[in-house]
Amino acid sequence: MELRRDLIFQIKSIIANAQDRAIRSVDFERVLMYWQIGKVIFEEEQSGKERAAHGTFLIKSLSEELEPLFGSGFSFRQLNLFRQFFRVFPILNALRSKFSWTRYRNFIRIESEDKREFYLAESEKNNWTARQLERQINSQLFETLKLAMM
Repeated sequence: MELRRDLIFQIKSIIANAQDRAIRSVDFERVLMYWQIGKVIFEEEQSGKERAAHGTFLIKSLSEELEPLFGSGFSFRQLNLFRQFFRVFPILNALRSKFSWTRYRNFIRIESEDKREFYLAESEKNNWTARQLERQINSQLFETLKLAMM
């Protein structure tokens, strides 16, 4: 009977770990897809003569094509966010597979590169969830620690 419990526990653990890795893998593929879409949009904009007007028109046209096919995840607002994602994180290899899209959305909104780097490092070191990261940003942890060091 005891062997059976150990065996069942071991198999449950294997299943849970595999499911967790699968979820993280799928989420990171989504992050990569958004980064690639942002890159394509950004590069297309750069070839346009009137960048601001061209970019707005381009993203509006793309959203009108993509949103009916793929849902609200490809709205004008979301496509703008993908472009901003690429602009903030232009090096693909710098993306961390352990960070979800929700966490990256939080990082994108941080304008200061020093502040963003702080939250990236702290989030990784402390294994913050997206909600914990958002809470730390909203509580102005970076500014508080910066003032304390002065």
